[in-house]
Amino acid sequence: MRLSLIAFCLASCTLALAAQTKKLQLPSTPPKLAGPEGLQLGAAQESVVKDLPVRKVVLYKNGVGYFEHAGTVNGNQRVAIDFTSPQLNDVLQSLTVLDEGGGHIAGVNYNSTTPLAEQLKSLSLGMSEDPTSTELFQALRGQRVEVTGGPGGTISGRLMSIESRTEKSGGSDSPNTVDKFYLTLVATSGGVRVIELTPALSVRPTDSNLQGQLDRYLELLSTTHSTGLRHLTLNSLGHGERQLRVSYISEVPVWKATYRLVFPREASGSATMQGWAVVDNTVGADWDNVQLALVAGAPQSFIQPLSQPLYARRPEIPIATEAQTTPQTHEAAESEQKDRTEVAAKLFAPPPASAPRPMAKAANQTVTVEGRGFGNGAGISHSSSMGMATNASTGGVFRATDALQEGDISTNAFDDFFEYSLTQPVTILKNESAMVAILQQEFPAEHVTLWSEAEAHPLRAVWLENTTKLTLDSGSFSIFESGEFAGEGLLDPIHPGEKRLLSYAADQAMRIKVATRESKRNLHHVEMRKGAIIETYKDVASVTYTANNSGDVDRMVLLEHPRRNNDWVLDEESKPAETAPNLYRFRLPVSAHATAKLEVHEHGPEIVRVNLNANEDFSSYLIELVKRVPEAKTQLNPIIDAQVKVADLQHQIEQSKKEEQTATADEARDRENLTALKGNDAARRFVDELNHTEDLLQATRKHTADLEQQKSQALDNLNTQISNLSFDWDETVTK
Repeated sequence: MRLSLIAFCLASCTLALAAQTKKLQLPSTPPKLAGPEGLQLGAAQESVVKDLPVRKVVLYKNGVGYFEHAGTVNGNQRVAIDFTSPQLNDVLQSLTVLDEGGGHIAGVNYNSTTPLAEQLKSLSLGMSEDPTSTELFQALRGQRVEVTGGPGGTISGRLMSIESRTEKSGGSDSPNTVDKFYLTLVATSGGVRVIELTPALSVRPTDSNLQGQLDRYLELLSTTHSTGLRHLTLNSLGHGERQLRVSYISEVPVWKATYRLVFPREASGSATMQGWAVVDNTVGADWDNVQLALVAGAPQSFIQPLSQPLYARRPEIPIATEAQTTPQTHEAAESEQKDRTEVAAKLFAPPPASAPRPMAKAANQTVTVEGRGFGNGAGISHSSSMGMATNASTGGVFRATDALQEGDISTNAFDDFFEYSLTQPVTILKNESAMVAILQQEFPAEHVTLWSEAEAHPLRAVWLENTTKLTLDSGSFSIFESGEFAGEGLLDPIHPGEKRLLSYAADQAMRIKVATRESKRNLHHVEMRKGAIIETYKDVASVTYTANNSGDVDRMVLLEHPRRNNDWVLDEESKPAETAPNLYRFRLPVSAHATAKLEVHEHGPEIVRVNLNANEDFSSYLIELVKRVPEAKTQLNPIIDAQVKVADLQHQIEQSKKEEQTATADEARDRENLTALKGNDAARRFVDELNHTEDLLQATRKHTADLEQQKSQALDNLNTQISNLSFDWDETVTK
C-alpha cells in the first residue's frame, strides 16, 4: 500500500512539472528585440555545441603547423574545438576567427587550471611540489600522531621535531659514517621519547582533518602528471546560415622529404626523380579530407605559456602606525606621437555564395605546375610563395589578413619559402603517419666520379641539374640503376637553375692522386712607410693530378681543386667546369683500363708585412732584404747602424752589471772577514781591500748608468730613423 502511494506521488509530481514546462515553453520564432546588428537578444535560445572539422593543414619545417577549421553555423551557435594543454599555448597566441555571414564572435572560453604552486597554498601543510621525508615530518610538527613499529610498542603524542645525526658505522674505530634520523615525541603522559626513524616505523596522524589535507596534497600532485583535454568554445552570434572559419598554429612533428632517382636501362642523359613527404598526425584529431600543404621553410616561432594563469609578485608593505601620508598629484608623462602605418592587406576577395574564392594579386609571383598522379592518385601543385599562400584550386585560405580591407598592407615576397600543395584532399587519422607524393619529374642527370683531396676514396655521384621552376627541399635520396639499388645519400635544397652533385657510393675502380706540386716565388714590390715594410711576391703554382681507371666502363672524373680567394686566379689554359666559393671542379675523362692526367696552373700575390720595433732586433732581416733589393741600402743602412749601436750598448750594459755583481759579492766577503777579525792586527789588510772594493763598485755603477743613458739616446735615434723611413720599389721601376 505504501509503495503504491509513493509511486502515485511521483507520477503526480512528474505531470505537474510537465504542465508547468509547457506553459513556460518559448515560441518557435522568438520576437526580435532591439540590439546591435539586428540580432535576436534576450529570448533567443543558443543552439547546441557543435564541432568544427579541420579543412586545411599547412606543415612547416620548424615543427609548427597551420590549421584551418571551417563549417556552417546557424543563428547563435557555440562551436567547440579540443586541444591538449601544450597545444593551447600556441592556439591562444595565433587564434584567428572569422564569421563570414555578418555575425560576430562574442567570446572564446576554455577550461583553465590553476598552477600547482598556487593550489598548494590553499593547504596548511606548507610543503613544496617536490617534498622530502624530512619536509613531511616538519609539516607534522605539533600534530598528534600515533607511532607504531618502534621499540616501545604503540606510542601516541605530539610530534615535536625531527633531527639528523651523523654516527660511525661498524664500531667506534671505523672511519665510515652514516646519517640517521630521530623523531622527538611528547607522549600523552608527558614523557619525551626520542625514536629512531627506521623503515619499520609507522607514523600516522590521528587528526582526520590533517589526514584529509595529506590526501588532498597527494591528489594535487597526481593531477599534474595527467594532460587532459582543454575545451575551447567559441560563441558566434548572428542569424541565418553562414560560414565560420577558425585558424591557428600548433606544434607538430617536422615533415620529412625523401626522393628516388631512377635511371633508365639505356642512358638518355636524364633521370626520373620521385619525391615523397612523410607526414605524422599526432595532434589528437583526425584529418578527414583536408587540404594538405607542405612548406619548405622555417618561419620564426616560439611558445609563450599563455594558457597558464600568471600571478605577479607584489611587495608586502607594513601598515603605517605613526606617520601619515597626504594625497599628492604626479606629473603626467609626455605624449608620444607615432605615425600610423598600414599593417595588413586583403589577400583574398570575399567569394560568392556558390563560387570558390579567387586568389588576390600579390607582389610575389606564384608558379603552378601540375605533376602526374601516382601513388595515391593525388595530383600535386607546386607554388613558390610567401608563407601560406596557395593556388586557386584550394578554394581559398583563411588567415588574419582576410578580415582586413584591401590596401591595408603592401605585400612582397620574403625569405625562401616553397610550398607543395596537394590538389586532392587527403585523410590521415590521428596517431597515424602517411607518405604523400609531392614530385615526379625528369631532370638532366649525369653519372660522374667525384674526387677531392680531403676524401680517402673517389665517390660515385650524380650531377643533377634543376631545369624546372620547382625547388627541391632537403632530404634523403635513393639511386636506382638498371632496376637495381645503387646507393643513397642526402641533398640540400636545390633551387631552380642550380646544378648539384649528389654522391651515393664509393667508386672502387678509380685511383686518383696528386702527382707533382710546383711553386715559384718572385719578389715584385717593396713598400716602406713609417716602420712598416710590405713585401709583395708573385707566386706561380701548378698541380698535376693522375687518374687511373681499372674498370670496364669509361669514367668522367670530376676533380675538386682548392680555390684561393686572396686574388689568386687560374691561368687561361686551366678552365674549370664549375666554380664554387672554395673550390674549382675540373672534368677529366678517363677511358676504361687507362690513365689520364690533369695540370692546373694558377698565380696570385703573396704579401709579407713586417713592423719594425726599436725594442726588437731586426738587423738580420734588414741585411737580408738589402741583398734582395740593393736599391733599399741607402734607406735601410742608417736603421741597421742604429740597431747595431743599440745592440752593442745592451751588450756593454750586461757586462757592466756582471762586474757590479762581482764587486758587490767581494764587498760582502770583506765585511764578513773584517767583522770576524775585529781587534786583530790582520784586520788592517781587509780594511784596505774593503776600501778598494767599494771604490770599484761605485765606478762600476756609474759606468752602468752612463751606458743606460747612451742606450736611451740610441733608442731615440733608432725610433727617429724608423719613423722617417720611406721607400717604394718594384721589379721594373725604382723610385
